Order: sequence, then structure tokens, then C-alpha cells
Amino acid sequence: MIELYSIRDVSRILAVQEARLRYWMQTGFVGPTVRKGGRFYYTFCDVVAVKAAKDLIAIGMPVQKVRKNIEALKKALPDDTHPTTRLRVCCDGETIVALADDVAFQPIGGQIVMAFNVPSFGEHVAQVLSMPRVDPNRANADGTPLAVEDNPTEANTGTTAYRHFVEACAAEDRGDSETAEHLFRQAIDLEPNMAAALTNLGNLVYRGGELEEARRLYERALEHDPIQPEARYNLANLLEDLGETEAAITELRKVCAAAPEFADAHYNLGIMLAQIGGTAQAKHHLERYLELDTASDWASHARTYLDHIAA
Repeated sequence: MIELYSIRDVSRILAVQEARLRYWMQTGFVGPTVRKGGRFYYTFCDVVAVKAAKDLIAIGMPVQKVRKNIEALKKALPDDTHPTTRLRVCCDGETIVALADDVAFQPIGGQIVMAFNVPSFGEHVAQVLSMPRVDPNRANADGTPLAVEDNPTEANTGTTAYRHFVEACAAEDRGDSETAEHLFRQAIDLEPNMAAALTNLGNLVYRGGELEEARRLYERALEHDPIQPEARYNLANLLEDLGETEAAITELRKVCAAAPEFADAHYNLGIMLAQIGGTAQAKHHLERYLELDTASDWASHARTYLDHIAA
């Protein structure tokens, strides 16, 4: 049976604040891949990926490069990776690789800047989880709260900005848009480069009819994280609302190329292309949408458009 770890487990194992882990999960950076009983859980592979991400950010690797390396690492890890798997994860500052433990690693740049053996890390995981679980609501003898101490060297944000971001998402989920907007703005004030907060704030003001501000926020998000599909997708929708259909199509093409599983991007691109007469390309994207979403109401609309194109 596969071992699963809660976000609190991972926080203890890696000494990373839960708010930071939630932020990474919500932004699609790195996070759990198993959903069970309405909650998300990390596999051991997920935990290895989070550790690698934390270590690479700590040495100053740009977040975009970390994201690409972590995606490559997760694809390279065997599906049955477990704490005793004889693998070594290494990085030379440019490329991250997972190798059998008895294979020599020749770093491209001539120096290993991050490395760990999976079995040794597995022992650390077991050791941490065997310790008594700390109740974060309890206090030390001197009255100070018990808390996980995070590594302060990460380049992309601070704990307070993360906290505001997570609280803003929670406020938005419960329908409190005013509080969510206030908290997103606080997060951005503390960390102007927080692309996810810029995108989410853009969504809020977009729904409020502030199209020009929303456009500026999406464009700022993409300056800091050019491969974030949500910001580009929403920018495309806004451009369509402004009558800039060609620009919207250009943005949606970029989304579909960078995130081919983004179903809604294929749907919107297919509809826009059909409206301007790009029949063959519209058909391609609508069919791709139906491969990703077969049962929703929008799937019925996509089939209707395909029938119209074929007529």
C-alpha cells in the first residue's frame, strides 16, 4: 500500500511552513498528487520533489528554472519510488537528475550544488514521523508558541506574504471578495513579485468590471512568471472582452502550447477560431477539449460547435 503524507507531515519533515506548502500547491509549483476523502496527500515522490524544490530555491536558482527541473525530476522518478529506493538526486545548478545510487554523477558545471540520497532521506522521514506530533495550538513552557522554523533564504517571498495569500484564497472560497482583495493587495505590497497573488487579484477586479487594472495585474504576473497558464488564459479572456480577438487568440495559443492539459484554453481558442473562420484549427482544439472533458455542459456546447463546423 502506498504511503501518504499530510501537509502537516511534510511541514515537519522538511521544516517548511504549512502556509508555504499551501502556496506552492495552489500555484501549481509543487505539491500533493493524491486526493482522498476531500483532502490532498503527498506521495513519497511528491515529498522528494518538494525537498528538491526547497533546496534549489535556497541556493538561488530562479523559480522558473526550479519549476522546470522539478517537473523533469518527477517524470524521471520511478512510480514505485519509496524511502529505500537506491537513487541519488543531484543538481549542478543547471540540471537536476535522479540516478541509481551506484552511478557516478558528472555535473555539467563541474560542481554538485545540491544532492541527497533517497534512502538517507527516507530514514530522515521515518525518524521525524516517529517523533511525538506537536500540537501547533499548544505552547512551550515559557508561553511561546510551538512552530516549524522555516528556511529564511528562499528568494521568492516571505512567510507573511504567504500567509496573506493563503488567507485571501480562503476568503475568496467563502465568498468574501472584499476581504480577499484586501489580503491579496497586502501580499503584493510585501512581495511585489508574487505572480499568483497578482493573478488572483486580477481575477477579482476583472469580475468587478475593472478591466484595465485587471489587464495590468495579469501582465505584471506574466512578467514575473511567464509560464503561468492561469494569468495568460485570463488575460486572453479579457482581451476578447475588449474586442482584441487576434491578441486573445495569440495568448490562448501560448497557453495551449505551454499547458496542453488546460481544457478551457482549448475550448475558448476553438470557439474564437471558429468565429473568425479558422475551421480546421478550431476543430482541432475543440476535439482536444473533448478529450479532456467529456461530460460537462461545455462538452455539449463543444459538440454543437463541431457539428456546426462540419455542416
